[in-house]
Amino acid sequence: MLNYTLRRLFFAVPTLLVISFLIFLLLDLAPNDPTGNLPMTIPPEVREKIRISLGLDQAIHIRYIKWLEQFFVSEPLHVLEQWFNISIGDSESRVRVQSWATRSPAFDLIAERMPQTLWVVGMSYVVGILIALPIGVISAYRQYSWFDQVGSFISMVGFSVPTFFTGVLMIVVFSVKLEWLPSIYDTTLEVVDLDSFWLQFKQMIMPVMVLGLFNAAQLSRFMRASMLDNLNQDYVRTARAKGIREKSVVLLHVLRNSLSPVVTVLALGIPTVFGGAIITEQIFRVNGLGQLLIIGIQGADIPLVQTLTFIFAILIVLFNLIADVLYGVLDPRIRYE
Repeated sequence: MLNYTLRRLFFAVPTLLVISFLIFLLLDLAPNDPTGNLPMTIPPEVREKIRISLGLDQAIHIRYIKWLEQFFVSEPLHVLEQWFNISIGDSESRVRVQSWATRSPAFDLIAERMPQTLWVVGMSYVVGILIALPIGVISAYRQYSWFDQVGSFISMVGFSVPTFFTGVLMIVVFSVKLEWLPSIYDTTLEVVDLDSFWLQFKQMIMPVMVLGLFNAAQLSRFMRASMLDNLNQDYVRTARAKGIREKSVVLLHVLRNSLSPVVTVLALGIPTVFGGAIITEQIFRVNGLGQLLIIGIQGADIPLVQTLTFIFAILIVLFNLIADVLYGVLDPRIRYE
């Protein structure tokens, strides 16, 4: 398995390089201008000087190579220096990925927003898994029962209704009508005691449930289908014929083998949840990565958008590798030679 993992990591490098070039090329060719939001009274020669100061007078391949150096060399060295309180090379002359809008390092902006997004996205995914797996297992084991029919209906509705609709609906019901929960996420809140923890818990309920229920609707259908495929296999009938308890057959044999295809959905779904969080963060005013990406797109802040988009691409490649490795752990029939 170690050799397989190393081979996959080796092939991941050129894959990410191609993805990074495509992201850089598409955003560079997009019809946007970093000086577009400036007042119209600014003379054209001043606008041109601003573009030159941002390096837009250079060829695209030169700007791409500089961006790669900043992303893969300057930023990791800066992180190592911050974590271990050491100095590596000439840190003063090291150029980092700079946001055009704020003129501050893009990674610092991302690190500042990351905790808010992880709280919402991470908790929503955990909630979605805790809801989806039991529903999928019970629905498959009791196929066509009332539980299966209700679960299938709720899953189809949850997967069909977009998150911006359920988010606004929850705000209308629980914030406007009942006045139970806050409609705006307070990112400045610090948890220092029980009261502040309760406020943090209350403001997380709606955004977490919006994303969690959307994820649960999809995961439960995959879990149900995978369980149904394995419940009629020969090894299940053999285990029952040996006198193994039904609970052990379902939970130890069927569930383990059924998790293999579901792991792909779980692993690849983690990066895509950030896409759903973009909409949810806008609705609940969560000051996270989704809102940062929207601000970057609106302000034509290309380095910030490139960095965020490429980080999402890295997450997809990484979790795809994790899913492939977990196949061998869950299914003993799979061997990596």
